[in-house]
Amino acid sequence: MRHNRFLVAFITLMMAAFVVVFCTLPRSRYSELEKRDLLRFPNFSWQSLREGNFTQKVSNWFSDSEPFRDVLMRGSMELKSQMAFKTKSAVTFHAAQEEPETTMVMDSLPKEVELGDQRVIEEFHNSVNANAKMENAGVIVVGNSPSARALMAFKNKNKGEKPFAEVVNAYQKTFGSVANVYCMIIPTAVEYYCPVNAESCTDPEFPVLTELYSLIDSAVYVVDLYRVLGEHVDEDIYLRTDHHWAPLGAYYAARQFALVADVEVPELVNFEADTIKNYVGSMYGFSKDVNVKKSPEDFVYYKPRGIEYTTTYRKYDLDEDFQIVGEEKPHQGDFFVKVSGSSSAYCTFMGSDARITQVKTASDCPRRLLVMKDSFGNAIPGYLFGSFEEVHVIDFRYFTYNIKDYVEEHSITDILIANNISHVCSGAAGAYYSKFLKK
Repeated sequence: MRHNRFLVAFITLMMAAFVVVFCTLPRSRYSELEKRDLLRFPNFSWQSLREGNFTQKVSNWFSDSEPFRDVLMRGSMELKSQMAFKTKSAVTFHAAQEEPETTMVMDSLPKEVELGDQRVIEEFHNSVNANAKMENAGVIVVGNSPSARALMAFKNKNKGEKPFAEVVNAYQKTFGSVANVYCMIIPTAVEYYCPVNAESCTDPEFPVLTELYSLIDSAVYVVDLYRVLGEHVDEDIYLRTDHHWAPLGAYYAARQFALVADVEVPELVNFEADTIKNYVGSMYGFSKDVNVKKSPEDFVYYKPRGIEYTTTYRKYDLDEDFQIVGEEKPHQGDFFVKVSGSSSAYCTFMGSDARITQVKTASDCPRRLLVMKDSFGNAIPGYLFGSFEEVHVIDFRYFTYNIKDYVEEHSITDILIANNISHVCSGAAGAYYSKFLKK
């Protein structure tokens, strides 16, 4: 009986402690682990209360912003790792245990079949032999710490190729008489680094790219990266711990774009390299795998050397649901932003996505470039400051103007539509780009 009383008292005390912690201590506002702002307490309105939206948002806020959120999540991951619990998945796969490290052998490099034809490519083939497992959120974790690589599986569920191609063609039809229109579809890391025994866990990207190329109007300048990136897979062109590519991959993309656009981009040695140590990106939060956390990498980015430029921002204000609620007045700032903490390294480029960026350069080229992109595109413009008189950057998720008015107002001569293949196939990018034409 005494034992039961002690147990009841202990459980009661623990529950009281949790109530005190979760109801009285300051709520978390940003998750370094998940690389995102956490939900804010929602604004009250009688309409949202009647519709039930307010109480649902309060519930979401309470669970999303608990005190010490990252500490608790890290503890859970460490405990799971120590106890060797495996995330439940329909697929688990392992290579031979005597070869735990990743080895890559090129069966053949992709190559251009016809000189000058960006749309005719051969499929990339590699042989990656490594331990791998499927983790949370469709993440394939390859190898173990300290050199694990996390890959986001590509799933083409929405089949957005045709709608996206139609929007690109609409931009060509709208702007073709005043500006060159380019389309750059960025493959993701899983296409190049997925172990052979895990290929069933992801859809191939090559067939999607070839279909897109066949659907895009011949008057659009296609900037194919599939072959180019395949030629550099033994370099650090994709980040191991983040879903983005590395700045080095973006450099090869910028060089390929410059080749198609007939402008110059200097050799990499002419840029100033800067390194942020111990970077662990978004894939740790997505995968919930401690091997990713224990595999930090160097985030190396490149700044133009000997090129004068000024950067002007028009920053958007966002609400707790990341919807645009206002816009700040234009102000000057640095294109390469000093970030706080290595986990925010990818925000080095422009600081965030929720802004319109205009870079005026000292280039003697009279052309003006507009880059319409997702976050993969953030790392591209810095290589092009010596190639264009002005470089404008907008993110398709954060733009509130009519794109025809913007192009006319700023005398844009070149439009680069650059998106990773997942956004293309989701349908989101195409829908937004279409909306910009109709505002």
